[in-house]
Amino acid sequence: GLGDPASFYVAVIFLLNGLMMSLFFIYGTYLSGSRLGGLVTVMCFFFNHGECTRVMWTPPLRESFSYPFLVLQMLLLTYILRIPNINTGSLIALCVSNVFFMLPWQFAQFVLLTQIASLFAVCIMGYIDSSKLQKILTAHMVSLVVCFILMFGNSMLLTSYYAASLVVISRILEWSPKLLKSRRREVCVWVIEGCAWLFGTVTLKYLTSFVLGVADDAHIGNILKSKFIGYKDFDTLMYTCAAEFDFMEKETPVRYTKTLLLPVVLVVFGVIVKRVTHHLVCTENEVLEMKSIQILCSCVFCFFSSFQLVFHALQLLAYSVLAILIMRLKLFLTPHLCVMASLVCSKQLFGWLFYKIQPKTLVFAILALMAIEGSANLQTQWNIMGEFSNLPQEELLEWIKVNTRQDAVFAGAMPTMASVKLSTLRPIVNHPHYEDAGLRARTKVVYSMYSRKPANQVKRELMELGVNYYILEESLCVSRKKPGCSMPEIWDVEDPANRGRIPLCTLMSKNSRPHFITVFENSNYRVLKIPKE
Repeated sequence: GLGDPASFYVAVIFLLNGLMMSLFFIYGTYLSGSRLGGLVTVMCFFFNHGECTRVMWTPPLRESFSYPFLVLQMLLLTYILRIPNINTGSLIALCVSNVFFMLPWQFAQFVLLTQIASLFAVCIMGYIDSSKLQKILTAHMVSLVVCFILMFGNSMLLTSYYAASLVVISRILEWSPKLLKSRRREVCVWVIEGCAWLFGTVTLKYLTSFVLGVADDAHIGNILKSKFIGYKDFDTLMYTCAAEFDFMEKETPVRYTKTLLLPVVLVVFGVIVKRVTHHLVCTENEVLEMKSIQILCSCVFCFFSSFQLVFHALQLLAYSVLAILIMRLKLFLTPHLCVMASLVCSKQLFGWLFYKIQPKTLVFAILALMAIEGSANLQTQWNIMGEFSNLPQEELLEWIKVNTRQDAVFAGAMPTMASVKLSTLRPIVNHPHYEDAGLRARTKVVYSMYSRKPANQVKRELMELGVNYYILEESLCVSRKKPGCSMPEIWDVEDPANRGRIPLCTLMSKNSRPHFITVFENSNYRVLKIPKE
């Protein structure tokens, strides 16, 4: 039952993700101004379910706990942007949803960075008042401090690009009216403020990291470097060799197109761009010179009706960039595409069309066309039946519980160490939390078993970590997801001096003595005991 940790995690995650679908309906309805919009959002999500989430395959992921609260946060933010005067209750709700989004998942800060960047862009374009944005930034700052405290002083939060950006944008909003006397809607002012934000954020982030001596998120910058200039090191390859951290698959836009999700959103996006362009043409001088009240009213209407949609369009662009660079981040792009699709029911955007065609007729025609491919996608997923089974790992865990002391220290591959810790309660020296510089360094030492280094050197480094048993997985020694991505090849980048030698894991699988003693072996795992010298 729920007293079992694994059952508790899975039950809570399925509950959260079930409630999330209700939030999507409310979100689509509120954004589009029509319950048909909520229906479109939910149906698009189901028709593209395989592109929206991984919760059905691997429920207990950090993102599975976290993402439903982002949907709630975006809904609250849309409400705050829409109302003329922000009340304290809505800011507190925004702050709480931020906290619940950030606490489970270390990547949340990067998503919130794109959010405040989008809000800042909308502000410097003159669509929202700077005082309203200041209040939103204050809620973000409070939630960041609360997370810092609840995470027992996780300094990576304070030295993040997100924290730096909050401070920089807040200062720009305060100083810009004093320093830049030009009108807010001049392009040169936008460029100056945009460059100030970019330069200030990067500078402040590196200054705080240097002063506090924090390098926990250094690998994130290296991953981005690897995407643009082919940078390689051990930590970067550990990420980029995994399929989910590669570039977006070419088939993904094709799948979006087959369900008509992408074409519908492109139409919506094009109409928003047209509205924004029309508004930007109405500069202050032109408004003052206008003799036609009708044109003036049209510009004012654009101004008041489009700013929330401009924010969502900019957020869509940000999510698109993230998803293209890192395939795993389709988690943000695809659901947001579904939310944007709800705007096909918006009278603000398509009121002129609804005078000619009944909204229900149009929406149900679109859904019917979407269902051709969407129902096939759903049926494909429903047909996948199976049960998780890993008998070799079960044998390993049972052996550990019976044949080792409670204080025996284990090392090995990160996913296996998580199972060892949870199932046997034995101490481990590394686990899958890679956003800590110290843990990355320890993991690198542990994975040196798959390098070409001498056995005595690897043994000495493991003993310095206090390891008693090493769990060797022969599959890691020989598997190769793509060229240059086997563990020995990854180590060739990091340790070119030993390139050409036989990998240590290969030698250990044949004969582990004299430096290690094989005490357990099955089809997948080999437990090596490290004898004291």
